Amino acid sequence: MAEVDLRGEVREFLSTRRARITPEQAGLAAYGGNRRVKGLRREEVAMLAGVSVDYYVRLERGNLAGASEGVLDSLAQALQLDEAEREHLFALARAAGPGRRKRTSAPKTVRPTVLQVLEAISDAPAWVRNERHDILAANRLGRALYSPVFEDPRRPANTTRFVYLDPAARDFFVDWDKVANDGAAMLRSEAGRNPHDQALIELVGELSTRSETFRERWASHDVKLHRSGQKRLCHPVVGRLELDFESMKLPSEPGLTLNVYTAPAGTPTADGLKLLASWAATQNLADVEQI
Repeated sequence: MAEVDLRGEVREFLSTRRARITPEQAGLAAYGGNRRVKGLRREEVAMLAGVSVDYYVRLERGNLAGASEGVLDSLAQALQLDEAEREHLFALARAAGPGRRKRTSAPKTVRPTVLQVLEAISDAPAWVRNERHDILAANRLGRALYSPVFEDPRRPANTTRFVYLDPAARDFFVDWDKVANDGAAMLRSEAGRNPHDQALIELVGELSTRSETFRERWASHDVKLHRSGQKRLCHPVVGRLELDFESMKLPSEPGLTLNVYTAPAGTPTADGLKLLASWAATQNLADVEQI
């Protein structure tokens, strides 16, 4: 992949969203049982969005330039987009606009004050990543928790590369299939926000070349927000862990996110984190490390 085909991105995203909605789901009467298209017809989407058929066809062919916020809102409602999908649609429209600018690449290092924050989080695994899923810095527990990811000498370590290209990932992530889906969908979201990120283009190209599973997930054009939830791991040293996570964007460092993993006190996972901390102390891991 040398560059992002923005018109193709728009075309595939809108057509795949249209294909998943039945007339019944859209509140439309479906006459006859032999529809030649999967999901809604273009004219049905146009009617639901309150635009002409010709205009909607132009949009679905990849021409979002000049589409107003009102039109995009109506289109999002017609296609029943969720929050992540709506954000993706607006990001694609911004990228297609006449005043588009290449977004500044995320920092490749982490400021000392952010490292101090990581060091202050001593009882929970924590790390800072960019939107390409490169881990740029981690505290001791973060390094210990994701030790299988860091076994690959390539730096920066990348969690989605690990998920798709390292066989150990299927043992490490209890819900590997969901993690794989989420990873591809998050990268797709970032491709909409920052379609000219050369490092992202190269990562997607590598994964597409080396993993048929990634190619299939990427082709779905699904997108996802990743803010909080639970992650189940099978750590090679301390065993099964069921962790709650929070992903917090750093306003002072656009493009960087702080991930923190915790567990309720008194649970087996909380005990597992204490055991992990003891193991980490024997590995001579730094309190915090830029990676």
